[in-house]
Amino acid sequence: MTLDRHPHWIDGAATPPSSGDYLPTHDPMTTRPWAEIARGDAADVDRAVLAAHRAFEHWRGVGPSRRAEVLWRLGDLIAEHADELAELESRDAGKVIREVRGQQVMLRDWYRYYATLAHHNEGRQIPHDSSSITAVTVREPYGVIGVIPAFNSPMLLGAMGLAPALAAGNTVVVKPPEVNSLSLLLLGRLAQRAGLPDGCLNVVAGYGAEAGDALVGHPLVRKVFFTGGPDSARHVTARAAAGLKQTVLELGGKSANIFFADVDVDRVVNGVLAGIFAAAGQTCVAGSRLLVHDSIADRLVKAVAERARRIRLGDPRATETEMGPLSQEKILTGVAHRVTEAIAEGAVVVAGGPDGERPEHGWFYPPTVLDGVTNDMSVARNELFGPVLSVIRFTDEDEAVAIANDSEFGLAAGVWTTDFARAHRVARRLEAGTVWVNTYRALQVATPFGGIKGSGYGRENGLDGFAEFTQPKSIWFESDAAPLADPFTLR
Repeated sequence: MTLDRHPHWIDGAATPPSSGDYLPTHDPMTTRPWAEIARGDAADVDRAVLAAHRAFEHWRGVGPSRRAEVLWRLGDLIAEHADELAELESRDAGKVIREVRGQQVMLRDWYRYYATLAHHNEGRQIPHDSSSITAVTVREPYGVIGVIPAFNSPMLLGAMGLAPALAAGNTVVVKPPEVNSLSLLLLGRLAQRAGLPDGCLNVVAGYGAEAGDALVGHPLVRKVFFTGGPDSARHVTARAAAGLKQTVLELGGKSANIFFADVDVDRVVNGVLAGIFAAAGQTCVAGSRLLVHDSIADRLVKAVAERARRIRLGDPRATETEMGPLSQEKILTGVAHRVTEAIAEGAVVVAGGPDGERPEHGWFYPPTVLDGVTNDMSVARNELFGPVLSVIRFTDEDEAVAIANDSEFGLAAGVWTTDFARAHRVARRLEAGTVWVNTYRALQVATPFGGIKGSGYGRENGLDGFAEFTQPKSIWFESDAAPLADPFTLR
């Protein structure tokens, strides 16, 4: 069987890999390859970065109205091609297509939002004691930005870097995830149709250890935006530090979804499910630790387990499917190992687990609920990136906060209560970049997103995310033509 081959997108053209090598990309539903992507290397990355560097000299001088026009049109084109983009990502990563399609349509808002911010890249006038001096700041783009998004939502996670970078006048080289590259390769063509000058957006596919490493280490790349796991991030930051370049990292999580005694158990079950079983748990903000007050724990766990057993597993492109397969065999193996390890440590399976029902074919793991988990167990400490919920019981607010914060991660958290004084109090005490109150897994372009501790640093989205793509320059104007009174002192 001959598979379709997908080359890089460099300087406005489909570009075969310099080595001639291609990688298979697998359909997690069938576990078989269904296409091939270019295997990028340092030579491909160099070609892309040089194209971006040349394009930067033009794009930085393009006025904000023109940049906004291009980004606005690109957002419209993404929405117009939502079905095609969703099909690519669903087949590559196994996510249910209705969620993926919704993301593609939503991206129109991302590009439109940053299109408007192109007009608001404003500096300041700084007061000075001397009436003859005027000091101002301007905000300037960095140059070539390296963007490396994660596999679970490459178009969405990529947009968090691409849209503000281009709006601010930077150019971009993207290294898409090797297991889910085709949507971003298509984006290159859509950007060209939107009027983005060639070289402003380049996509080099391949392995992280090859193409990704070359991108981070390239001397003309001025800043790197990386989404992924902490282990990979350590290598990325060390590689970037060697070139004295900045990074923004959005990493993993082990988020606590906290339910206090005053909640209506029947009404909050979906809040638990959304936190862990949406996207088969393959989301960095997964509420994988269910912290529940002891007085309602039995009822809530029973309700969640009953609903978990009814989740419809199957082809992610079918409208009735609620949870598709995991994206990679190695993730499936890791999830299975962690669950077996948790059982050996004393956790109790109340839904799913090693003997849970799942489709015969595909990289599926059943929606799993583990009761009796303590926060020192490996299943509560490590990010699984799969549909496994760890139930941890608490008796009071202080204990809940202590358990939630006892983690190397700090990406997100959920608080469920009808007591808004408690909600405000607990939200402020939690060590997390995002806290949702009486909801979970909500995302919006104008609201900053990012982590603390082992979940990374820097921010995406909103004004804070836009600011990551520019740097201030101070400019001083002296209007007094008289000679300096003393050249050996500071003004």
